[in-house]
Amino acid sequence: MSKLNIESTLDKLLATKYETETIEFKEAKDNFSFDELGKYFSALSNEANLHNEECAWLVFGVEDKKHIIVGTNYRNDAKSLNSLKEEIGKQTSENLTFIEIYECFRKNAEGENKRILLFQIPAAPRGMPIAFKRIHYGRDGEAAVGLSVEKFERIRAQNVTNDWSAEIIPNATIENLSKEAIELARKMYAEKNPRLADDIKRGDDMTFLNNARLTREGKITNATILLLGKRESEDLILPALSQITWILKDRDGVVKDYEHFFCPLIIATEQVRQKIRNLTYRYMTGESIFPKETLQYDPYIIREALNNCIAHQDYSRAGRITVQEHEDDYLIFCNCGDFIPGSIENVLKAEYSASNYRNPFLATAMVNLNMIDTVGSGILKMFLAQKKRCFPLPDYDFSNHEVRMKLYGKVLDINYSKRLLNEDLSLSEVIELDKKQKLEIKTKPVKATNDPKSDLITIKWPKKWPKKWPEKCQIIYDAIKENQNITIPELEKLCDTGHTTIKKMLNEMQNEGYIKHEGAPNGGHWEIIKEEN
Repeated sequence: MSKLNIESTLDKLLATKYETETIEFKEAKDNFSFDELGKYFSALSNEANLHNEECAWLVFGVEDKKHIIVGTNYRNDAKSLNSLKEEIGKQTSENLTFIEIYECFRKNAEGENKRILLFQIPAAPRGMPIAFKRIHYGRDGEAAVGLSVEKFERIRAQNVTNDWSAEIIPNATIENLSKEAIELARKMYAEKNPRLADDIKRGDDMTFLNNARLTREGKITNATILLLGKRESEDLILPALSQITWILKDRDGVVKDYEHFFCPLIIATEQVRQKIRNLTYRYMTGESIFPKETLQYDPYIIREALNNCIAHQDYSRAGRITVQEHEDDYLIFCNCGDFIPGSIENVLKAEYSASNYRNPFLATAMVNLNMIDTVGSGILKMFLAQKKRCFPLPDYDFSNHEVRMKLYGKVLDINYSKRLLNEDLSLSEVIELDKKQKLEIKTKPVKATNDPKSDLITIKWPKKWPKKWPEKCQIIYDAIKENQNITIPELEKLCDTGHTTIKKMLNEMQNEGYIKHEGAPNGGHWEIIKEEN
């Protein structure tokens, strides 16, 4: 921008009677917090998107009410000012940063030349709310505040008009597709639409693909390759990946095995499911002398969770979908991309229905093949399935622009399971019980006691140990007494202590004869040896 245009732009900004959602003035006479600057960057960028503006403006050196020129000394050297673009870009989603930072001078009321900074902030890209340090901001009056769910969803909904999964691949043909995958798709489509079964059998492949919304007017799309493409056809959608990685971890979080699976994903999903060891789980409820038996994981939930990852993956991030199987009885499904509904609470509302998807063309095809449920009911069904099994409800984590779902394959608190077994509770009541049991497990006080009637034993620990060890070792001792299968990561959380220190304390406790480890080094269990009051 030329000097004349900078001056003209500043004149227009100063002429605005009030600050707007896309214009902000700050005095910043001597300094300004970097975090505050980042918050305003995020807020102004998102508001510019919502107001159909190409950019927003943040102006330093001007009083915000009457627009009086006061001047600014913020980063008053070229090197420091130029580095600001990179610093902001490292902390924002999509690595977005200022279009430009302009420096100019204006006379104040006393005729003194004062330095002014104009930060030109780009509007958030369509469908991509911009976060600073993983938090999305918007404007509420003059303040930069957390971006409301309504505004967040309004920006995300813009993706519908720019659907990556619906884009046609110019050079792709039906020869790039797996015949085995097409046959499986026919079968699944017929099961979803039994009245069309005869027509599906008679029609040629391209007619079927068009009817199932897997292609667009006979053209191969990104969604077609993801679901039905040959392994070598993955290159057609680069830099996006059609990859699912299964990882097996032991109780200490160490990787024991892994395998990668690629397109056609309609086949890969079943291959991944078969890798997961779904053992028979037995637990006593106290209602019978016989244990209750069930599979660790409901096959429906595994299928729905995995297919949700495929349908809602943000393929622009060139990441892979992962399924972690942990030997201490839980699974974690992870896909790239922010959670469009905003929160699990929104999805579980009775009146909720999905107004948009990240990949609507892909989602429609997967619904037609009965791979996922429509109108966002899949998550609700997963919660209800865990409730019916009297198991803990799934946990969701939306940090780092990912969706991570933790699925439990065991009972955490038998009292929780007993209540679900014997009482007709609503889902909202179960959700509160589930939160309570997990909070109690996480924060349960495990401390020494002098009550001889207590199950907890007060130990006389060696005086030679470091100062904080006796307290931590007492917690470890009582935790092992309560649960022989407790893992080192669980002890780390319980003691708020690092892995190395926990290992040292366990080794010393074994050397002193208080506990012993039985079984394989990366498995097994702990046993109490010495008990003292």
